[in-house]
Amino acid sequence: MTEIALAELANVVLQDGAAAGPTLENTGAAAIAVGLAALAAGYAERGIGSAAVGAIAEDDDMFVPGLIMTVLPETLVILALVVVFLTL
Repeated sequence: MTEIALAELANVVLQDGAAAGPTLENTGAAAIAVGLAALAAGYAERGIGSAAVGAIAEDDDMFVPGLIMTVLPETLVILALVVVFLTL
């Protein structure tokens, strides 16, 4: 039953011309989304990076956890890029 519903939905979308490809409006919104995600990741890394450097200065064993915590906000930008490629 769901296959029939999905096929009918695909036919409606193709008839309306919505699947013609990316438009200027879609790409502009995608650029803003990725840009804001990158800005937020940079803002988060600012505090995390300084705390990681301070922790590493006191204890050398904190290098790996500090590196992981510093790189973690970059996943926001990667996920934003994945969403952009899925929607365009």
